[in-house]
Amino acid sequence: MTAHDRTPIPVLACLATAGAVVLLMMVFGLLLRLAQGGMLDLAPDTFYELLTLHGAGMVGIAALGSVAVMWYFLGQYVRLSGAVFVANLVLFLVGVVMILASVLFGGFAGAWTFLYPLPAQPMGVWSAHAAALFVGGLLVIGTGFLLLYLDVARAILGRYGSLGRALGWPQLFGHDDGRAPPVAVVASTMVLIINTIGITTGAAILVMTLVNLYVPAFGIDPLLAKNMTYFFGHVFINATIYMAVIAVYEILPRYTGRPWKSSKVVLAAWNASVIMVMTNYPHHLLMDFAMPEWALVAGQVISYASGLPVLVVTVIGALTNVHRSGMRWDLASGLLLLSVFGWGAGVIPAIIDATVVINQVMHNTLWVPGHFHTYLLLGMLPMVLGFMYFLARGGRPTDAAGAERGIDRIGFWVFAVAGLGFVLAFLAGGRAGAPRRYAEHLAQWLPYDRAGALFAALVLAATLVFVARFLLRLGSARGRVA
Repeated sequence: MTAHDRTPIPVLACLATAGAVVLLMMVFGLLLRLAQGGMLDLAPDTFYELLTLHGAGMVGIAALGSVAVMWYFLGQYVRLSGAVFVANLVLFLVGVVMILASVLFGGFAGAWTFLYPLPAQPMGVWSAHAAALFVGGLLVIGTGFLLLYLDVARAILGRYGSLGRALGWPQLFGHDDGRAPPVAVVASTMVLIINTIGITTGAAILVMTLVNLYVPAFGIDPLLAKNMTYFFGHVFINATIYMAVIAVYEILPRYTGRPWKSSKVVLAAWNASVIMVMTNYPHHLLMDFAMPEWALVAGQVISYASGLPVLVVTVIGALTNVHRSGMRWDLASGLLLLSVFGWGAGVIPAIIDATVVINQVMHNTLWVPGHFHTYLLLGMLPMVLGFMYFLARGGRPTDAAGAERGIDRIGFWVFAVAGLGFVLAFLAGGRAGAPRRYAEHLAQWLPYDRAGALFAALVLAATLVFVARFLLRLGSARGRVA
């Protein structure tokens, strides 16, 4: 493995952008929880506009931060194009401006899922142009990511000759010659496959939506539209975690001095996830009785199994790697281990919601944002934040002379404890029947909302510390990476 002499500026720019946008989206999320708790007076239109921005912004910025992790480590094994990476960042920013304009100036409030036929039936709340600007912004962002994945495919094929080799098929199905590709390459290949298909599907339904906005006679089958939308959304947001977890595989061994090998078990887990991530999306549609029964059954069964391969391998592998290693703990390693817990813990409420009889009662409650905030807030985000701290230390574990400051350690524990309290407030509210996506809640649900708002404020403060510390250390992040 070759080493970066200096961290590429585009990676740092990408992470700085991600940090700034995450903070803004957290502010929006805090405002939403305050409004639901009756502590802030927001007009319903404003509430749903902020909800749309929060959802779209968090999904997009999760992808941007995670792709920086993947690109940085994959670039140590294959030759990637810096120009394409920059193009993706530019297109992302253009798309963000379009989405902000559509919501803040056009009043679009159709949620980040843009579910047909809502964009074209706004009941006078927004115009077709505003909806088109939002949908177009998503298309621009998706185009940037698709270009980046095509470059990843070019680089991987140039180094390994085929996607099968990059997934470790010769070692998985044949003789293990000890030359299996690194986990970073296997994970990137898995993400390349699923997200290229997911983004292409999303682009197709976005284009159809655009046509429908201006040619209403061009109808779309609602069930097909919902399947395409949720397939795209499910794959895209899951891919963010699979990209970000590369930081766990790459950074923790540098602390422990124990290499994380691509064993047959690891290869089998990642290969299984290629299929499982793309076939378990029907758990989003368990309340759609028009769906074929076989699809719903498959969605439930595969949802039960899909969390196990990579997740179990990663959790057990991370614990094994750090156990009795004598490593020095710092913010980077602490956040990465926290992320493994968050990812693992997020599986539990997700599997519960994927059970048909429970889904019929719980799916449209706060239980659902509870489970995906566990994944993203306690899973994906600490992976990216840990990566940021790692780069801020020049790509080296903290030594005695460079120990973390007290504010870093306080920030870590505030983030971990408040983050757990935040998601538990969501889950408890969902269990009590509090609906999601409602601007106003009944009196019996307000305690959950207010607790969630308190924890959200603490999480925001801790994240502000992390991002500020990264920005102040950008000079160190440009240093030599071991």
